[in-house]
Amino acid sequence: MPSSENEVFMFESAEIGHRIDKKVWKEKEPQLRAELLEMQFRLLREARFAVVILVNGVDLAGRGETVNVLNEWMDPRHIRTEAFGPLSDPERHHPEMFRFWQVLPPKGHIGILFGNWYTDPIVAHALGEEKHDHFVHRLERIRQFERMLAAEGVLLLKFWFHLSKKAAKARMKELQASPQTAWRVTPQEERHLKSYDEFVSVSDEALRKTSLGEAPWLVIEGSDPYYRCLTAGQLLLDAVTRRLDQPQERHKPAQLAPMTRPLDDRNLLSAQDYARSVERKHYESRLETLQGRLNGLSRDPRMQRQSLVVVFEGMDAAGKGSTIRRITQALDARFYRVIPVAAPNENERAQPYLWRFWRYIPKHGRSTLFDRSWYGRVLVERVENYCTEADWMRAYGEINEFEEELSEAGVLIVKFWLAITPDEQLRRFKLRSETPHKNFKITEDDWRNREQWPLYEQAVGDMIDRTSTQVAPWHVVASDDKHWSRLEVLEVLCDRIERALEARG
Repeated sequence: MPSSENEVFMFESAEIGHRIDKKVWKEKEPQLRAELLEMQFRLLREARFAVVILVNGVDLAGRGETVNVLNEWMDPRHIRTEAFGPLSDPERHHPEMFRFWQVLPPKGHIGILFGNWYTDPIVAHALGEEKHDHFVHRLERIRQFERMLAAEGVLLLKFWFHLSKKAAKARMKELQASPQTAWRVTPQEERHLKSYDEFVSVSDEALRKTSLGEAPWLVIEGSDPYYRCLTAGQLLLDAVTRRLDQPQERHKPAQLAPMTRPLDDRNLLSAQDYARSVERKHYESRLETLQGRLNGLSRDPRMQRQSLVVVFEGMDAAGKGSTIRRITQALDARFYRVIPVAAPNENERAQPYLWRFWRYIPKHGRSTLFDRSWYGRVLVERVENYCTEADWMRAYGEINEFEEELSEAGVLIVKFWLAITPDEQLRRFKLRSETPHKNFKITEDDWRNREQWPLYEQAVGDMIDRTSTQVAPWHVVASDDKHWSRLEVLEVLCDRIERALEARG
């Protein structure tokens, strides 16, 4: 790898010896501290967005000391500081980004992340443990993730604390010379310093490729603690205050390409064959066979190297719950979860919309069945105008990226749309209303949603067209006959698991 002296461009201004004398520090520090605290409580009070601070940079550039100062200047009760090391064995049983989603702060709060999603790609490539094409692929995933966070309103601040190679060597020598500070120099930092040129060259590429308009990198020279801390504090204050001072965003009509209905009014749902049915005797025999097959597949040792996510969507009363029960009857209760998804609660609304689903992504060897899912963004939220057109339009791409990321991490995703006709839905609604032990299944919203049937049909067609991918295709199942539908779902599920296991070898 070429030396950083020939390639590095992002760090030039952070190697010129920025300094602030003690007098200036004493003048500026109390004022900045007061302003940061005032800003923090305004952020908490208004709770319009979350702030995520990424802390990265050269070893010994003062990252930890700066974060300690920020926590001292502000109220640490409303700051979540997390430090991530290399992936542990249990963490490797989840997608790479799983652990970062768990610590995203809610609106009104600040999160500070050490060892975040940049650390492993940079270190692995710099040490020669990862090829360049995979490094670039990981950076692209990060760009997409950060664009999604920004679009969801998160204020993302990316701090890179830098030292020149000469300054890094001098800093290490200074720390090692004193018994009180020698402990701060670890074998890892000594090893990284030997690879300084490679590390900085790789970091330069990472920063250039991920310095987005929505989330640019902010490079801070770390040799002088006064300069470093005042700069970080001022950048944080300015960025959050500027966002707070912006007027509350209103829903504006988006200038997007039109999504129109087919000229012949024929769509994916109306084209299904709803007359398909099965006799009760054959149903019971076939159900038992398929449940046995599913049970055997779930116990296959190869399942310990992957996980399973099954998504159920469909019109109200399409039979999602009863179908899920036929699946779980064949599974070991210790190794699956069923997640019924309703309208987001207050805590969930304070996070990006995918956050509440990331929490339930299973580790290897486990399964999660979602009774409704992240597709609410492009279904109910679209139809009921709970989000802007721009929000649900971008969600198609975000969902595809989410599912591709899961698939790359060993998650098998099987998605079902249970389709019924309006007449069959009306029959089931009336039956629920007239049956005491089924009354709880029917609500005023269910009746109101029937009036939106054409809008939901259009939304479902658009959703399937835009999110049925090779890694996570949609399976549309005509479900006017519940027995036939359950058998079809079980058969498709078994086939998908079987193919996935064969591909793993």
